[in-house]
Amino acid sequence: MPEVTFHLAPAGRAAVSVTVADGMSVMRAAVTNAVPGIIGECGGQAMCATCHVLVREEFLDRLAPAGADEVDMLEFSVSGRDEARSRLGCQIHLGPALPALEVDIPASQYS
Repeated sequence: MPEVTFHLAPAGRAAVSVTVADGMSVMRAAVTNAVPGIIGECGGQAMCATCHVLVREEFLDRLAPAGADEVDMLEFSVSGRDEARSRLGCQIHLGPALPALEVDIPASQYS
């Protein structure tokens, strides 16, 4: 089963790793497992940016590029967009093509 590891802000807090079913999004994995810092206010519709994560560099080449709607929504993220690492957790799905992932959670999803 796939596993996602969330590195919590501020840096230095313990990481949280969860095992999830194939096809589950990073946002849903966080919300289902009460991972602090991921809100998922819109329920995974790429309409709020409250599931903003920063994908760890060693995993970036395993992801499909962000779509135009995702990129537009990331412009509204409170913590600011990292051109290389910022993604919406609701748009990343774990499974055979992505069996493991590590992400950093920004310090805030709200202003």
